[in-house]
Amino acid sequence: MAESAIHVIGGGLAGCEAAWQAAEAGSHVVVHEMRPVRGTDAHRTEALAELVCSNSFRSDDADGNAVGLLHQEMRRLGSLIMREGDRHQVPAGSALAVDRDGFSAAVTAALDRHPRVTVVREEVPGLPPADWGPTIVATGPLTSPALAEAIRAATGEGALAFFDAIAPIVYRDSVDMGTAWFQSRYDKAGPGGTGADYLNCPLDRERYEAFVAALVAGEKTSFKEWEASTPYFDGCLPVEVMAERGPETLRYGPMKPVGLTNPHRPGEKPYAVVQLRQDNALGTLFNLVGFQTKLKHAEQVRVFRTIPGLERADFARLGGLHRNTYINSPKLLDGTLRLKAVPHLRFAGQITGCEGYVESAAIGLMAGRFAAAERAGAPIRTLPRTTALDALIGHITGGHIAEDAATDEARPRSFQPMNVNFGLFPPLERTPKSPHGKRLRGPDKALAKKRAVTDRARHDLSAWLGEPLREAAE
Repeated sequence: MAESAIHVIGGGLAGCEAAWQAAEAGSHVVVHEMRPVRGTDAHRTEALAELVCSNSFRSDDADGNAVGLLHQEMRRLGSLIMREGDRHQVPAGSALAVDRDGFSAAVTAALDRHPRVTVVREEVPGLPPADWGPTIVATGPLTSPALAEAIRAATGEGALAFFDAIAPIVYRDSVDMGTAWFQSRYDKAGPGGTGADYLNCPLDRERYEAFVAALVAGEKTSFKEWEASTPYFDGCLPVEVMAERGPETLRYGPMKPVGLTNPHRPGEKPYAVVQLRQDNALGTLFNLVGFQTKLKHAEQVRVFRTIPGLERADFARLGGLHRNTYINSPKLLDGTLRLKAVPHLRFAGQITGCEGYVESAAIGLMAGRFAAAERAGAPIRTLPRTTALDALIGHITGGHIAEDAATDEARPRSFQPMNVNFGLFPPLERTPKSPHGKRLRGPDKALAKKRAVTDRARHDLSAWLGEPLREAAE
């Protein structure tokens, strides 16, 4: 079977989704996962699709949010990651968050049971041989040094990298509920939620300013000399880095107090709020939302216990910092995610320069479909560019191409990891108007444009699938 199989290197979200899609399309698949033979700085289990950072897949709003639309499209294309995410959801307001252990265990079991999937626990120390045929490299941000070096040699490109940080997790029963309370912002209920899905810890101005000062002064993990020039990804900044940008930065970011009412102090608005989100199905673990950190472990315990309600917090996991690697995809990959220099290789997931769990799985989904079609000798069908899936692929494979004014030649601009967002979609042909034909302004205009973009995406995906056209969100 190995000679005719599609090989997938990496058992993270992208690799698992790619393997599932290829197997469901009729191909035999071999998944090569190096854990537990070789561990990483961030993983703690042997399970496939382990979530090493947040447990949130972010907004599930398919009408007004690009990642919610991506969720919907992946569900329509039979995504394993979305199926198990839905089955293992935990309350998180308008977001889709999952029980991380139950989710990864279910993905692992699904692939282990699939009759056309074989999981091999081994490290692939270099580029796979050509006789493997179609192969998907989905090794993610923690690609082993040997494979990363082989990719550099094959592409002639220096590896690009940035740092990601992990937020701490506390035990629910160690939170002081005489200070904290359950509430979602504006009481908004999301998938599986009630409108009271987050634990909220309030700070007055004095406690907030002291907390910010402690973050800035706290002892932090030091970089190795060769890591000193590696940037952070803005979507996952350590909380102390945000604090260093100004004393009010956190109050307008993860600690914003809007949409919340403290039942312990009626009529008194908190100056800032720390939110904790449920991390497992039992509701025994909660993570500090937006509190990725590079503080040393002892400093985390000291500083985070100054937060009202967390004075006696018992930490199930402390935060940390790890290095992510990604390739210069606009230059190196074609529109079907093949490596131009080595066409039998495809890349998927965060190593391509997408950012986020769902985005990584989405690129894996399409890579698996492309590889299965290629293996079967069938035409490779790309999606309409108006869909979230293809808008994301468009960014990865060509979104940073610009004209060089001196030579009139296309060249890649600086390529940085990015989440899916409405800026990646083609512009609308006409500006939406009110039902009465009047021009919309302000928030109404923004909401109407988002709905028009998502309606167009659903319409075009239905046409591509050969389904009856649908205008409403499913």
